[in-house]
Amino acid sequence: MTSQTIPVEPFDLVVFGATGDLAERKLLPALYQRQRAGQFSESTRIIGSSRSELSDEQYRAFVNEAIETHVAASEIDAGELKRFLQRLFYVSADATSGRGFEDLKAVIGDSPNVRAFYLAVAPSLFGEIVNRIDNHGLAAPTSRVIVEKPIGRSLETAHEVNAVIGRVFDEARIFRIDHYLGKETVQNLMALRFANALYEPLWNSAHVDHVQITVAESMGVEGRADYYDKAGALRDMVQNHMLQLLCLVAMEAPSSLDADTVRDEKLKVLRALKPIDSSNADRMTVRGQYRAGASNGGAVKGYLDELPSGVSNTETFVAIKAEIANWRWAGVPFYLRTGKRLASRVSEIVIEFKPIPHSIFGEQAGHVYANQLVIRLQPDEGVKQWLMIKDPGPGGMRLRHVPLDMSFAESFNVRNPDAYERLIMDVIRGNQTLFMRRDEVEAAWRWIDPILAAWEERGLAPQGYTAGTWGPSASIALIERDGRTWHESV
Repeated sequence: MTSQTIPVEPFDLVVFGATGDLAERKLLPALYQRQRAGQFSESTRIIGSSRSELSDEQYRAFVNEAIETHVAASEIDAGELKRFLQRLFYVSADATSGRGFEDLKAVIGDSPNVRAFYLAVAPSLFGEIVNRIDNHGLAAPTSRVIVEKPIGRSLETAHEVNAVIGRVFDEARIFRIDHYLGKETVQNLMALRFANALYEPLWNSAHVDHVQITVAESMGVEGRADYYDKAGALRDMVQNHMLQLLCLVAMEAPSSLDADTVRDEKLKVLRALKPIDSSNADRMTVRGQYRAGASNGGAVKGYLDELPSGVSNTETFVAIKAEIANWRWAGVPFYLRTGKRLASRVSEIVIEFKPIPHSIFGEQAGHVYANQLVIRLQPDEGVKQWLMIKDPGPGGMRLRHVPLDMSFAESFNVRNPDAYERLIMDVIRGNQTLFMRRDEVEAAWRWIDPILAAWEERGLAPQGYTAGTWGPSASIALIERDGRTWHESV
């Protein structure tokens, strides 16, 4: 089976922060892959911009090295790489002083191409860059702007960021990117639910016991310590990635895949989340911070050892028991956990169905486990439906818990595109389905802010956990006091 690549119309993509980590590791390799797939027209251009003083050729050399480093050797085609590099141009510009924006305007010229601006920079620069784009007449009627998380640090600051961008770009041209929504398995969650008669009748509190969403990283903060210590796991992961996954699991069926129709349903879920505040935060949440231990085959430092100050109250782990106050999900807990320096790198959604009401099998047949649907986002994207079957062979009835396994890589025998590849192309198409709307972002902060306030008010400091484990023991207690246990992510 082969996948079909649909070309996009000619575009000019201006990447601010073009020499930064995100551009080097993700954006430029993703754009090269779309070149290799034949998705670009001849007049398409990619214009890098940052404060560094580089010529076009120096920037092309930087990009060439980035692709050779971050793209598998088997996927580098010399001819396509050469054609890709020829699309690249570079303009040195400084948003603070305004230097270089007239040069950028001259390079863009009066091109009729779709124009997109990717703000791969610190959020503190969003407003300045957008204002420079406006003041120098760069925002054409077809222009779009792409902004990365975090959109603010609170409801108040998110509102401020949205207002600044909204003064130049209307909502239909603002693309707030969450790369988790571009993952193949996340989109397959929609197909599983709404393209199959098997699951949707069971997707409710009458049949689902609980839902688990895990986003675990085995790495530490690496080079992001300065940013991360000002954010923490709740702001960095839960407010955006994890709540978006929760919304896709829990939302009602939209009437179509129209962007606003889908986002309307996600917004209803965010507004239906039961509040977590100072009255219940100690029972519904767990904060953690990793200590020295072993991870990725070697000894690693603790979080405080990676900070210049050696002092921090920032959480590197969060577990939450969330509840949705609506008819579909009343009484069904959603257990969320995310953290750094955990036992393995895995992102998955587990839908655990209710156990059978009565077993007709004797004790000799073995334990009857509840059915589970496990949706793996990374690594090895795929879906497993865990079922009970008879162990083959003579000797009586013996039951086994086994998965019906669909690995996307094995089932379709195609390369699995990176999320950024899909999302950038959706920006060019003007398709906002996989991007967050302003009211979604602000509704998520409206739920998160009271948790942050409760931690501060109640003095709920992060609990230590050893690097290479699954977090603080309190996170195990959070789910086990309900008679449940975390899914073994292997």
